[in-house]
Amino acid sequence: MLGTRYALRASRGSWRLIYPALILAAGQAHAPFAAQAPLGTQEPREARVRRADQASPGRQPATFDLDEATLADLQQRMEAGRDTSRSLVEKYLRRIDAIDRSGPMLHSVIEVNPDALAIADRLDGERKAGRRRGPLHGVPVLIKDNIATADRMMTTAGSLALAGVTPPRDAFIAARLRQAGAVILGKTNLSEWANFRSTHSTSGWSGRGGLARNPYALDRNASGSSSGSGAAIAANLAAVAVGTETDGSIVSPSNANGLVGIKPTLGLVSRAGIVPIAQSQDTAGPMARTVADAAAVLGELAGVDPDDPATRRSATKGVRDSTPVDYTRFLDATALRGARLGVVRNRLFGASPAADRLTEAAIGDMKKAGAVIVDPANITTLGQFDETEFDVLLYEFKAGMAKYLTWLGAASPVHSLKDIIAFNEAHAAEEMPYFGQEIMMMAETKGPLTDPKYLAALAKNHRLSQSLGIDAVMMKYRLDALVAPTGGPAWLIDLVNGDSGTASAPGPSTVTAVAGYPHITVPAGFFRGLPVGVSFFGRAWSEPTLIKIAYAYEQSTRHRRPPTFRASADLADR
Repeated sequence: MLGTRYALRASRGSWRLIYPALILAAGQAHAPFAAQAPLGTQEPREARVRRADQASPGRQPATFDLDEATLADLQQRMEAGRDTSRSLVEKYLRRIDAIDRSGPMLHSVIEVNPDALAIADRLDGERKAGRRRGPLHGVPVLIKDNIATADRMMTTAGSLALAGVTPPRDAFIAARLRQAGAVILGKTNLSEWANFRSTHSTSGWSGRGGLARNPYALDRNASGSSSGSGAAIAANLAAVAVGTETDGSIVSPSNANGLVGIKPTLGLVSRAGIVPIAQSQDTAGPMARTVADAAAVLGELAGVDPDDPATRRSATKGVRDSTPVDYTRFLDATALRGARLGVVRNRLFGASPAADRLTEAAIGDMKKAGAVIVDPANITTLGQFDETEFDVLLYEFKAGMAKYLTWLGAASPVHSLKDIIAFNEAHAAEEMPYFGQEIMMMAETKGPLTDPKYLAALAKNHRLSQSLGIDAVMMKYRLDALVAPTGGPAWLIDLVNGDSGTASAPGPSTVTAVAGYPHITVPAGFFRGLPVGVSFFGRAWSEPTLIKIAYAYEQSTRHRRPPTFRASADLADR
């Protein structure tokens, strides 16, 4: 669930071609979508790599009548009889076939749900009978391939090591989506193991799914680790998606793909049933084309879960285990008027001139809309907990992975981080064609979560990011939110050296991730045809305020525009 801060990634072909025996053993219940060649055939490895990992603009997609459709649009279409849930699923499946497995070949969807049409039919029956569950009723959504579903899809975190394994039950948030009436259309590709494998990885690559591409320029990275969620929703392959984040993995791909991404306060959304990195930072959150849609999905995801003790804190904020929170009630187009916004300049500006320029313009737009701008409002502790953050993640990854694999039970072929490392070594041609597993090997050397070194690092991180960090600057200047560039434009895909450019530049995702505080990114404009976002972040449980401010900014600027699947960046666009 990391962005590209600690790991740099790469790409490969369809795992169905590589491991026909494994898939046959798993049975037809786990068939990945639109394989590139018939099951059991083996084309030369070089041809597989060339087809799946090299950029190819392909043919341009045909006009799509659901382009940029919002949740409200889709509900109106179903209420008016123009569409049914079944017809929406069929349209998005055809779109996935045209965009993801042919044409631009985004490789953003790792698998589609073989039961999607049957689920849509049941939800259409409910609507016909007068029952409408809420804003997601009958709507096709995508979820990241590290979110467990106990159905005929797999949950692999992009790794062949978990191919064919059925989790014992849905992740809490997958169950919440089903209760809300959503059709889980499929799973999205990701940076394998949520980008916690190698220091020289290429974001968006997984052994199972190959390389996800950026729909704004096919030779550019979709960022990660929620790469497929970002690329798929930008390309209108579904209405909304759910990503996960440990440090940057929702907001970074949202930034790179022109989306709204919400990384919520730790404990607002359950992590139970999600392949983990770190219990002190992991969370899930929505990725959407509008703030309104992201807010609606966040409300359906939030809930108190007895299997995730961190969610108990959300009960004091009005969150319940069964009743959705309506964050759409905070959508206020006038919310910038009188809002006190602090600009965090230290460390968060300077990495990308384009992002800096667009953020300066965004700050100007906020001021015109009536915001009170406090500039600078620096967080003096930034940069003082980077090394200890990584150390904490190493400890928690080893412990969390052991717990998750135990939850999977005997059906899992791997039962520890050590087993995963051994699997990768035994299947290096499929799992490590471009980069290794240095981070996993570092994590394997760590001790238990009772280690005094771990406990001291965790306490330091929380102190510097919370009371001496975000809380201190917001209290000092009486701020409603903080503002900074989310990140720079998408960098070029590089399977030789791994991620480069602005991939590892400091961003606001780190302080919010370490603190466990909320963070929203919203499109702020384009450079060379590539999207750039602006971030709004603040204290714990300040989602209502951030949603208000983000919505008001979005409505006053409306920078989002759909991709055109160019082969490369538009150098004429300044």
